[in-house]
Amino acid sequence: LPGRVRFRAMPRAAASARAIIQAVENLPGVAATRFNSAARSLVIDFDPAITDVARLTSNLQALRLPAGTGHFKPAGPPGREAMAVLACAALLLATRHLPASWRTSTTLIASWPLLGEALDDLIHRGISSHVLEAMAVGISVARNDHLAANATLFMLAFGEYLENSISRRSDDLLKNLLRPDIGQVWVEEEGVERLVDAAEVPVGATVIVGAGATIPVDGTVLGGEALVNEAAMTGEGLPQTRGRGDAVLSGTVVEEGRLRIYAEHVGRKTAAARIADYVEQSLTVKSEAQLAASHLADRLVPAVLGLAGASMLLSGDWRRAAAVLQADYSCALKLATPVAFKSAMFAAGKNGILIKGASALERLAEADTFVFDKTGTLTTGRLSVTDSLTFDPEYSATDLIDLAASVEEHYFHPLALAVVEAARQHHGGNFRHFDHREVEFIAAHGVASVVDGRRIVVGSRHFVEEDEGIPIDAAQRAMIDRLFAEGKTLLYIGFGGRLLGAIALEDRVRAASAATVARLRRLGVRKVLMLTGDHRARAAELAAELGLDDFAAELLPDDKAVLVAHMKEAGGKIAFVGDGINDAPALAGAHVGIAMQSGADIARLTADIALLEDGIERVADALELARNTMRLIDTNFKLTVGANSAILAAAALGALSPVTASVLHNGSTIAILFNALRGGQASLVSPSGRARRADGTDYRRMAAAGQPS
Repeated sequence: LPGRVRFRAMPRAAASARAIIQAVENLPGVAATRFNSAARSLVIDFDPAITDVARLTSNLQALRLPAGTGHFKPAGPPGREAMAVLACAALLLATRHLPASWRTSTTLIASWPLLGEALDDLIHRGISSHVLEAMAVGISVARNDHLAANATLFMLAFGEYLENSISRRSDDLLKNLLRPDIGQVWVEEEGVERLVDAAEVPVGATVIVGAGATIPVDGTVLGGEALVNEAAMTGEGLPQTRGRGDAVLSGTVVEEGRLRIYAEHVGRKTAAARIADYVEQSLTVKSEAQLAASHLADRLVPAVLGLAGASMLLSGDWRRAAAVLQADYSCALKLATPVAFKSAMFAAGKNGILIKGASALERLAEADTFVFDKTGTLTTGRLSVTDSLTFDPEYSATDLIDLAASVEEHYFHPLALAVVEAARQHHGGNFRHFDHREVEFIAAHGVASVVDGRRIVVGSRHFVEEDEGIPIDAAQRAMIDRLFAEGKTLLYIGFGGRLLGAIALEDRVRAASAATVARLRRLGVRKVLMLTGDHRARAAELAAELGLDDFAAELLPDDKAVLVAHMKEAGGKIAFVGDGINDAPALAGAHVGIAMQSGADIARLTADIALLEDGIERVADALELARNTMRLIDTNFKLTVGANSAILAAAALGALSPVTASVLHNGSTIAILFNALRGGQASLVSPSGRARRADGTDYRRMAAAGQPS
């Protein structure tokens, strides 16, 4: 195609693919490359103004690749495989009508690509499935059984066409997760809006996104309100209302409204760009199951050749040998496993679970112990007001929250956002504003202003009591200490030189946490634990509420990684779920690490699995998908071995002709590949993005209603 060409690539090892890609991407005019290990092809996108197919071919052949990497052959036009199928079909239909003197020559011409590929494999890789196939065709031609030879060529061409199509489809499923280049975006600078390239948007910029536009950055809404379609990133079918303080993801689309967004992640660090990186990784990283299947397939090729030789020697019938050579384990074993993994990863990514390669999915399926961080994982990570203590009878508890919110609404901080939200809830959307002068922000302490001529300060105890010199008497201290002992975060309000009151905030337990823990147990998890730096009393209360097996509290950041290491040494397959910077060592040290959607950059980078949707139920979804995928792979493995062993036995005993053996072998291989592709079709969630059981039960709705799952 214009600006695109496909080459046949013959790497001698899985690691060679990356070396090939790196070498090719440095060639003049090459824009992008993609290597398909199953189809053994390299797709190159290039700039026609700089290079062309002839120059690329010459440059590829002249590449000085590392020893043992492999080589290239032009793959012909995109329809080559389909044309080969049609040509072989035409030859098969015409076999009986051709003059006898033409039959051998036409069959040899048609089989020339197969013979050439078999010779190439024999020289560079040893005995392979292509060598067996070429021997089967060669035996039929030598016996003047041209019908069997041509039928074999047709079935091989048709089987290869379908196998490569299925393999490409599994790649395409994953590549559907890639977001298109957004191009130019509007950025606000000193009150003026201007268009800039998306690649030039810096962290901290104010990005303006209107109706119909794709959000180009990950960030937080500074102002405006809009309906945002997040289906592409989270799987949620219904547009979500997003306003000030809400997080938004790149790749999502504003359907109605207009947003001003503070850019926190730009360019290659956005969620959409990370998906692209993960997809590229997933197309090259092999799992243990995939490597084992490939290794077994290679080991069985000589056994098939030996069986063909033995059946011929014992029976003296070349037809038996030709029939045995038609069937081998290679195609189904080597292709079905990666297709199943890629299809499952597509299903996961489409529904808000980003899995970094087949190996991560495999390790998740093995996990028998789940360890959760508390804050931001089992809890929402978003504070909400629980208590309002006022020490002045002139001010009610609601007045205290309104007063604090009046100055806090100008401050972009979780505590401030929680107080403003509480004030709005008390008044049905708006709240009583106290007139004040310009707000002063004191970093890491709080805010200050002037209301009715008196100084108001809202912030930490250190800020109010020590920096501002506001005294706290014994009675006030006792009430405050009671809230602190309950594990709550306290915000102090000083007004006119005295302590007016305190507001207590708490991180709420996620509605779906208990249901997720119960579901993990039903999926076969032996233990569910919690690690936290929080107070022991609050941790014990939460562990009992969620039905956890055990917990560890008041931990330092490094303690989590140490405890995970000890559990691994004791033989546990640990899945660690966290979101903070302090969770990164534990995420890296676990058997498999899972990072929450709202987690820190280093947590998402370190984890094997990253959630794109802020829902803890996705952890159980991921485990269920991983277990189902491994069961599917195991089923396909047994089907492959069973079907091909039966075909080989029947062929060796003379019960199958070469043509029948070819039809049965290729047919069973294609059926197994379609079964493997089923992993990408059977999603764990409904189209609306709601997590459901096989019987249609909606987990989120149940969790919100407090029902057991």
